[in-house]
Amino acid sequence: MLTISAAEVDRALTFAGLVETLRTAFREGAVQPVRHHHAVERPDGAASTLLLMPAWTDFQAAGGSAGGHIGVKIVTVSPDNNTIGKPAVMGLYLLLDGGTGEPEALIDGQRLTQWRTACASALAASYLARDDASRLLVVGAGALSPFLAKAHSAVRPIKTIRIWNRTSANAEKVAADLCAEGFAASAATDLDAELGQADIVSSATITTTPLIKGALLRPGTHVDLVGGFTPTMRESDDDAIMRARVYVDTRAGATKEAGDIVQPLASGVLKPKAIVADLHELARGQREGRGSPDEITLFKSVGAALEDLAAGIAVYKALRG
Repeated sequence: MLTISAAEVDRALTFAGLVETLRTAFREGAVQPVRHHHAVERPDGAASTLLLMPAWTDFQAAGGSAGGHIGVKIVTVSPDNNTIGKPAVMGLYLLLDGGTGEPEALIDGQRLTQWRTACASALAASYLARDDASRLLVVGAGALSPFLAKAHSAVRPIKTIRIWNRTSANAEKVAADLCAEGFAASAATDLDAELGQADIVSSATITTTPLIKGALLRPGTHVDLVGGFTPTMRESDDDAIMRARVYVDTRAGATKEAGDIVQPLASGVLKPKAIVADLHELARGQREGRGSPDEITLFKSVGAALEDLAAGIAVYKALRG
């Protein structure tokens, strides 16, 4: 069994390559039960969240062929980690042989999650963002933010990257790191002003108070919502939902776990039939993406076990020798 570090994941993957790997995975499908989602109460501080995300190759769809893989990701989300300088999200990914169940690889789950989450957003943007989208706004300066910047830049001609965060020093650090890698990135201080100028808004926060105000979005904007992963978290307001054509990564996950979808559904602001498509339907050509240059599109990601499986297999194949 291979033990694969974060640095090795970085060496094994490219953003453009993983976007295409995920496109194929959503087109072909996999068996992915709804993830286990448990609150871990603590005597002091915020509760942690334990996520278990299994998936395996759909052998029936593949005609019963031998081979394939089984995978499961174990993730913890501990919001208080930020106060002690540790990432809020921790995790491991276990990849197994689909035929024998033999362990094949234990992969750094935090890094795998960052890659697959960012590339799933970029996959959605390949269908939903304007072809000429050049100005990217990243809301939030956590560990995922540079991955989102790089992934979106792999599918659209991004010329300017702006990073906004409540703590401006964190935004400045992310921007400086991106600049060191050759990206035209800078920190932003006025979020509302940036919302009115961006072609793509990619938000990765754990806020419960919406930051993305729909009234400020200009025609043609694509909104990518990544951060809110529980029904109580919400990054966009009702105006954003009402002005946009809404898409999700998976209907089962987004309509149960994502506050940006769950809350508007509960209030009636969003009707179930108004969710235009998920990534399976987009990848298979069953539903259309962006229909005109002026429409606003909104994509809500909560994460799918299929993404981890596809990324884990890609890393394993690249490194097994």
